[in-house]
Amino acid sequence: MVITSCLLSSLLLSALPQFASAWSGQPTSSSSPPRSSVLSEDVATRRSFLAGLATASLATVATSYPSPASAGDEELIDCYFGCGCFWHVQHEFVEAERKILGRSEDQITSRAGYAGGKAGALDGKVCYHNAGNIADYGKLGHAEVVSMRIPSSKFYDFAVEYCKLFDKDGFRPDQFGDRGTEYRNLVGIPGGKNSALAELLVKASVASGDKLDFAVGRGDDKDLAKVSFIMDTAEYPSFVAEQYHQFHDGFALGENYPQSYNSLASAFAKKGEDFGRCPNGMMGIGLGGL
Repeated sequence: MVITSCLLSSLLLSALPQFASAWSGQPTSSSSPPRSSVLSEDVATRRSFLAGLATASLATVATSYPSPASAGDEELIDCYFGCGCFWHVQHEFVEAERKILGRSEDQITSRAGYAGGKAGALDGKVCYHNAGNIADYGKLGHAEVVSMRIPSSKFYDFAVEYCKLFDKDGFRPDQFGDRGTEYRNLVGIPGGKNSALAELLVKASVASGDKLDFAVGRGDDKDLAKVSFIMDTAEYPSFVAEQYHQFHDGFALGENYPQSYNSLASAFAKKGEDFGRCPNGMMGIGLGGL
């Protein structure tokens, strides 16, 4: 059994380490396959993937975000990014929305969620690990992601922010803590690999140090170090996570964000945003995944 940093921080926050055995994830080995074996027909190098991309018109997938201000009538697209535990990732993209788009708190669209599984939702639900084993996102093949609605012209800037999440060697922040398909790297865009956005994603990676390889996501994909799967949001949409996961403190000990950030979840809920009807975590507490 692997106790992930995301889960471990939950246990420490709740002072209930004796319940660690309740973890129901399905972690895989932490060792990465040799580079030569990773770069199979399913995984392309940065440059070969870029060379093979075809441009296509952009499609959109309807979601229930607030209506952010945008320049004129510029097209807004729904996309998502996954890079390990979604708590830290959501904070970074909230900051990106503020910095790149100048959005106010009530215009923030970044939401923690689940995506990438072939099974989609079960009875209309995708849930975090829970004692009732109801629509468990890991068993449905999903990974943790952060979804958002942004102008298509700013996707490159957000892709750069995504690439900044990885260190100089291409490892995500929790690479050696959170392991398993629930924490794999993935990016969801309208049109998937055939979208012009895929080309921008690879260019952003190259410009950010050329640290990642990219693969065409086929659902239920493996957790491979230094590889990010490109998903088509039409086929693999994101499902919003529970309210208690939204605007959460980071997974690392001491990675605490201001209360003004943490309170955004309840603020959006009070305005009528629906965060689903899933159980409150592994023990029904609704704190840090428990």
